[in-house]
Amino acid sequence: MLEIVYGETDQQQVASQLADILNGMPLDGAFYIGYPVIASADEKVIVDALLLTEQHGLIAFKFHGQTPRADDQSAWQHLEDAQDQLFYAIDANLGRHDELRAGRKLGVTVETITLFPTSPPVPQGLKGRFIGLDGVREGIEECAPVDPLFWRPLQAALQRVTTIKPRKKRASVTRPESRGDILKEIERGIANLDQWQKRAAIETPDGPQRIRGLAGSGKTIVLALKAAYLHSQHPDWTIAVTFYSQSLCPQFEDLIRRFSFELQNDEPDWDRLKILHAWGGRDREGLYSALAEYSNVVPRDFMYGKARYGMDGAFQGICRELLVQTAQIPNPPLYDAVLIDEAQDMPTELFRLVYRFTKEPKRIIWAYDELQTLSETVMPSTGELFGANAANEPLVTIRNEAGRPRQDVILPVCYRNTPWALTLAHALGFGIYREPKLVQHFDDPNLWAEIGYETVDGVLALGSQVTLQRAKQSYPDFFDRLLKPEDAVVSRAFADEIEQAEWVAESVRRNLTEDELEADDILIVLPNAMTAKRDAAVIGEALQRRQIKSHLVGVMTSVDEVFQPGSVALANIYRSKGNEAPVVYLVNAQVCYSGLELTRKRNTLFTAITRSRAWVRVCAWGSSADALMKEIDTVRAKDYQLSFRIPTEPELKELRRIHRDLSDQERKKQDSAEKQLNKALDQVLSGEIDLDMLSPEVRAKVDRLRELADHAGQ
Repeated sequence: MLEIVYGETDQQQVASQLADILNGMPLDGAFYIGYPVIASADEKVIVDALLLTEQHGLIAFKFHGQTPRADDQSAWQHLEDAQDQLFYAIDANLGRHDELRAGRKLGVTVETITLFPTSPPVPQGLKGRFIGLDGVREGIEECAPVDPLFWRPLQAALQRVTTIKPRKKRASVTRPESRGDILKEIERGIANLDQWQKRAAIETPDGPQRIRGLAGSGKTIVLALKAAYLHSQHPDWTIAVTFYSQSLCPQFEDLIRRFSFELQNDEPDWDRLKILHAWGGRDREGLYSALAEYSNVVPRDFMYGKARYGMDGAFQGICRELLVQTAQIPNPPLYDAVLIDEAQDMPTELFRLVYRFTKEPKRIIWAYDELQTLSETVMPSTGELFGANAANEPLVTIRNEAGRPRQDVILPVCYRNTPWALTLAHALGFGIYREPKLVQHFDDPNLWAEIGYETVDGVLALGSQVTLQRAKQSYPDFFDRLLKPEDAVVSRAFADEIEQAEWVAESVRRNLTEDELEADDILIVLPNAMTAKRDAAVIGEALQRRQIKSHLVGVMTSVDEVFQPGSVALANIYRSKGNEAPVVYLVNAQVCYSGLELTRKRNTLFTAITRSRAWVRVCAWGSSADALMKEIDTVRAKDYQLSFRIPTEPELKELRRIHRDLSDQERKKQDSAEKQLNKALDQVLSGEIDLDMLSPEVRAKVDRLRELADHAGQ
């Protein structure tokens, strides 16, 4: 079967006709339309199409719309020179791969063909190959097959499109099978784009596109490569790349720069390719602030947004203001394409601003995590995101059509998390083994299959019992080969936070001195952002006693800088989001076990655990620690399978009501009531208030309070 990847070419009709012809031939392999440009020594080389089959080898096509006259020697020589340039660029590109060399030469024959709409009158004496669409079958059949020795390496070299080289060489790793050595293997394994990431990066429709996948499925890398690809194809376009987490800014800058050098052997034009945080700040331009200034509106800052719309509604509020301010007399569209990462965290008002300020045909590409926030598992429809016209029809629709670039892309493989860590994250996030019942669940049970789980027993239906496990095809095989579940996931309960801090610090010391890991391989996540400074101090002191340097992200460093060479990062859950590390220590996990806003707390457990690329350590202390460890132990005892009863629709509504997030006003009311109750309880416990002296009505309320407390403890 022939896989066709629909990239971009200015000869779309010829490309489609060629694809139809190839589809009708008995070919196995891949056909790329608009393969990413290949940088030569002094210029970029455009590959209009590339065919890779075992039967007929590697064939690169140049499309030419007009056929020169037979006596126009200059025109034909120019076409032959272009073929030579294409040959040398591909030959040099493949020659970088040792496994494709046969002695001093490439072990694979690279064929180049110039394709015309009809058979051309080719003059005598030319060495190049020139055919029309009507001669494609014969032209391909004349090409030699690939030596079986080189077939798989050739597939791998071309499928990867580009190599995401590991940032570290890890030259200090000397011991086989140390954690540092294992990490080298893992980093090599994820250095190549898979077939789904490759298609998502190359295929860009003339219009909107949605990219979906779990955290760690490669969405950020795909967007970075897509941005560099579009920039290399259209250097005159103004392209914006935006995201929610400020710490993603240096990551996007690094990835896009590396991809641009590979695609066009040059630095991007940062005046044309803009990396913009969604909001922006005092020292950094953002998408919102850029659009406000472009519209002659004074941008609002966070303090204004927080004061007017509350902490959670600040960004949404100021985007809504800008929508109103630009509705009557909008400036002309500003961007040719906009790429949005972390779309699940963006307000709908931002999408509508992007739509307003993006040129036709509205090349808006947004990527979101299927389950970054467990309670918000369904991304709003395109109609909800972008709005509707006067006839109440969605302004944006997406569909996948045969023979066209896909508008709805799913990345099915999770490269970041081990199957054991991801299963644990889902188990704790949903409260699968919490007694007596779950904390939350998504409305459509079939989402379990979409995010990589297979059904072991039961059925995926509301009200049904089911047993699930990670499907083998949902994660790379090197996890099973290199790691063991008992080491990939470790959980510990402690008597107090001092004991926890000492264990974490000692474990980090072993990571650095025995495991051949480095300080910036480690991330310590603090789940309670309000107490992060105090919590970090306790752990930081324990590390310091072992001469280990550490820093609290956003306090001792800028918000953009999470990891520093030679220093262990401690970060609250919001600073951790959007980042990852080989080793993650989740400390004080007990604060997420129970209490008000349990959905938010369980989402915090999920987010923290899914920051890990190889090893995760879940640490807790105090009265709730043992109960949390019991949940984790159950996951382990079940061999990382999830067995539970899916709630019914009424039960789902009840779960959302009980564990919902509180508004700012509700939180203030709750805090005030808690302080008053705490004061009264202190008076009772100290003997200042005698329960026997209370009125029967008040004593009845105390008894009722005991019942509620017992029920909450269940």
